[in-house]
Amino acid sequence: MRPNEGLHIRTSVHSYADTVEATRAVLRQVGQTIFAEIDQAGAARSVGLPLRPTTLFIFGNPQAGTALMQAVPLFALELPLKILVWRDDDGSTKVAYRTLASLRDAYAASGVEDRADHIDAAVAKLIEKIVTP
Repeated sequence: MRPNEGLHIRTSVHSYADTVEATRAVLRQVGQTIFAEIDQAGAARSVGLPLRPTTLFIFGNPQAGTALMQAVPLFALELPLKILVWRDDDGSTKVAYRTLASLRDAYAASGVEDRADHIDAAVAKLIEKIVTP
């Protein structure tokens, strides 16, 4: 898999802080479990290093993801899903995620196309709610 394959990056109309809050709220609103919210800039500051505001959300729904891991154990390296929020050099806020379809292709997984596509469509809708008013 090429580094940017399946990578989707959207620009949020909200500030960084508001996009982080919107991500948290939208994930909870649709019943996703937030397994971790990592303030990567804060972690960098804790060791005296600078990093632009950056937060990684690790989230998912075991009901949806387990079947993928059952079919292809290597999906456990990729799941739960991730959304990255950061402030770009131009001051805009970006939101990124990688599609399961690209990961499915990277692992040459068969028999999971419909499930991966369904999850990708759901994540795209989540991202749309996060980045728009």
